[in-house]
Amino acid sequence: MSTGTDRLNRLLVMVPYFLANPGVNAAKAAVDLGTTPKQVLEDLQQLWMCGLPGYTPGDLIDLAFTPDSVEDGVAVTFSAGIDRPLKLTGSEAAPLLVALRSLIDASGVVDPAAARRAIAKIENAMGSRLGEAVTETPADLSQSSDSEAVTAVREAVRDHRAVRLRYYSATRDVVGERVVDPIRIQAIQSHGYLEGWCRDSEGIRLFRFDRIEAATVLDEPSTPPPSTGGSALALFESDSALPEAVVEIDQDVVWVLDYYLIEPLDPDNLAGSQGPVVATMRYGSADWLIRFLLGFGGKIRVRNEELSREVRSRAAATLTMYGADSLSTA
Repeated sequence: MSTGTDRLNRLLVMVPYFLANPGVNAAKAAVDLGTTPKQVLEDLQQLWMCGLPGYTPGDLIDLAFTPDSVEDGVAVTFSAGIDRPLKLTGSEAAPLLVALRSLIDASGVVDPAAARRAIAKIENAMGSRLGEAVTETPADLSQSSDSEAVTAVREAVRDHRAVRLRYYSATRDVVGERVVDPIRIQAIQSHGYLEGWCRDSEGIRLFRFDRIEAATVLDEPSTPPPSTGGSALALFESDSALPEAVVEIDQDVVWVLDYYLIEPLDPDNLAGSQGPVVATMRYGSADWLIRFLLGFGGKIRVRNEELSREVRSRAAATLTMYGADSLSTA
């Protein structure tokens, strides 16, 4: 399953790709672009309707391909200018530079040397310094500040390989090993995360880069279940416009802080704590949050009377449906 971001990235590179590889078919393109032949054909159909404002035949991208064949060649007959070098204005370049520097600060998300080179190229192309100047020498630009573990994780994601992690759980104060099928790398609240399918837990988990003590790329492909393709555990946390809830988490399920983007109000007072951990989390809808809370059987509670009442109501309805009331009185 392809996310909107994944598809947009592919669409942006497809025209240059087919221009550089005239006559290549959808089957070969799928291998090079990291997707399926069916998806390539669907993307070509989408591209066929894209172009410059005006959207007359002379403005739209034009392609020659067979919609129902993955073996026939593909040719770009009109690129609508997408193959021309991008020219940035000052107002466009400034936020781009800020974003690149933010990615460097989120350790491990990108190759910092590559990001610094991109910053230098953008600033040089603009002919003036926009914001903080890049002063690294060529030697500095070739160096990476990432740990060996983070470098290995990025390699695993790039090459679609499984990875063995030695990971520190801050909430449980233990270090353990697990094999993970990487899905993607994310930058969330100035931290880099690996999102992947944890084979031990049999679920999607987030692994913060600064808690990965060691990583070994395995000689086997990354094979997360197909249903995880569109997963984005960070979606609710990444949008500050979404509602936020305060929750209480019992100690025996405090591990949830390691795997979901739930922020404790007092992160320095987790180890050895006896009572529930109070934390905040964002949610996309009340229905989603209620289902999430029900899944923990009362071990995570929300400090919101209306939501709490709905959780209790649904829990009681579920117990009634399964005959729990009659069993308890028998």
